[in-house]
Amino acid sequence: MFNKLIASILPYFPKKFIWIFSRSYISGETIDDAIRVSGNFNSNNIKVTLDVLGEFIKTAEEAEVNKLEYLNLIEVINKNKIDGNVSLKPTSFGLLIDKELCYNHIREIISKAASYNSFIRIDMEDSPCTDMEIELFRKLKSEFPANVGLVLQAYMRRTHSDIEKMMDLHSKANPLNFRLCKGIYVEPSAIAFKKYEEINAHYLDDLELMLKNGIYVGIATHDKPLIEGAYNLIRKYNVPNNMYEFQMLYGVTPKLRDKIVADGHKMRIYVPFGKQWFGYSTRRLKENPKMATHIIKAIFYKG
Repeated sequence: MFNKLIASILPYFPKKFIWIFSRSYISGETIDDAIRVSGNFNSNNIKVTLDVLGEFIKTAEEAEVNKLEYLNLIEVINKNKIDGNVSLKPTSFGLLIDKELCYNHIREIISKAASYNSFIRIDMEDSPCTDMEIELFRKLKSEFPANVGLVLQAYMRRTHSDIEKMMDLHSKANPLNFRLCKGIYVEPSAIAFKKYEEINAHYLDDLELMLKNGIYVGIATHDKPLIEGAYNLIRKYNVPNNMYEFQMLYGVTPKLRDKIVADGHKMRIYVPFGKQWFGYSTRRLKENPKMATHIIKAIFYKG
């Protein structure tokens, strides 16, 4: 209860206090910060995916600004020879304003990435966006079969069925490419699993469906039981190293991350950056109120 109370009031603190916590989970406000952090990961044999923070925009002008920022990001990644790709949220490009506008913006970004033989990951957002984002992915995957992937959330009751329905896009030459995560948005129990054990069971069920069908999977989790379960499935289906990777958030469970790398598995770190870090940080805090204790310690105790 204490952590939940702190988590509810911290967003009203001055930003400089929240930044004390946030700097451990966000690479910085600028693209230079993201490139520096990404280069450090690359030097330790870890790949990255970069994301400009911001979502749920209100105007077409904001969508245009975000598109230009992503086009520049792709240029900078390639100029600096970063071993990484890009993640984006469709609501940042007008999904809830004008679907066609959103499609055109994201298509331009993927086309740019494809010119560098690079890759764009479409993030999955909350349930009102699910059908639209799958539709968007379908359209773009048909045109750019090797350059676009999608995020799926294991706590959604529909996910297993969604995977099966998208198998028509799958081929050995250009396999489907999914990031599988647990899911972070608050959804009603009618459409989302709520219990920890239930979510984990369905995560592994979805993961097994992907691995046994030759789908490329980004196994996105910090949960040790899920990582062990993934190891077991990789062995069970003799999945080659080039058909999966583990993915983690910047600043979260670094010791576990390093162990996975030491075990010989590919690792990719989600590296967020941008001036809209405050919303990302407070949302992470609401998702995991246990962070509140660490924030209080960071505020009052150096180091």
